[in-house]
Amino acid sequence: MALPKTRSNRVTPCEQCPLRALPHFRDFKPDELDFVSNFKVGELTVAPGTTILSEGSHSAHLFTVLSGWGFRYKTLDDGRRQILNYMMPGDLIGLQGSLMGEMKHSVEALSPVTLCVFERDKLGTLYRNYPDLAYDLTWIAAQEERILDENLLSIGRRSALERAAYLLAFLYQRAKASNLFQGQRVSIPITQQHVADTLGLSIVHTNKTLKKLGERKLIRWADRGCDIIDDAGLMKIADWEGYHEKSRPLI
Repeated sequence: MALPKTRSNRVTPCEQCPLRALPHFRDFKPDELDFVSNFKVGELTVAPGTTILSEGSHSAHLFTVLSGWGFRYKTLDDGRRQILNYMMPGDLIGLQGSLMGEMKHSVEALSPVTLCVFERDKLGTLYRNYPDLAYDLTWIAAQEERILDENLLSIGRRSALERAAYLLAFLYQRAKASNLFQGQRVSIPITQQHVADTLGLSIVHTNKTLKKLGERKLIRWADRGCDIIDDAGLMKIADWEGYHEKSRPLI
């Protein structure tokens, strides 16, 4: 499947990347910054609903999310979808295809997304000459595994109310660290169908569950997504201690 892309008129130099200013991300060494600047070949912008990568596809590129929201998912032959994780600024997309030859999941944009584009063929140089960056890629893969572990725990053992509370608290805390909330409003741009497809629930069950969280004044569902009112209350319901990362890699 071809990816409909719009090339961005604005290309952000790695030296001026707005993500590097966030305390959430570790800084580059000078030689690493020079390599990543040459590793990057451009930027692309995609509209909400665009498929960035398709399951089974082969891509010559890797992507880092510079701005916006996306999600990873798999589908069954009858169209049923399981959302695996959500993508936010700083997340690397396409590494699985680089190591396995083809993508084993798909990635879709939730909002307007800007992507930094990297040539996959230069990964060998990264592994040979920049061991700290190579370790960063290992860290990113391990972090994805940790998130999937928690999601599997939710689907397997948490109640519907606990699942929804965990998901929304998790997305809120990750997005806050990535500076995705602007102004007073704290809103996650997802639909109730996205929540259902993440939690493995029917849309009817999901709607009833989210209503309970709304009645407790923890969230407010709006036209453009879910407003988070009380993330501490969500964490308490989910029996979750929160998203803790002192510093994470940025490629």
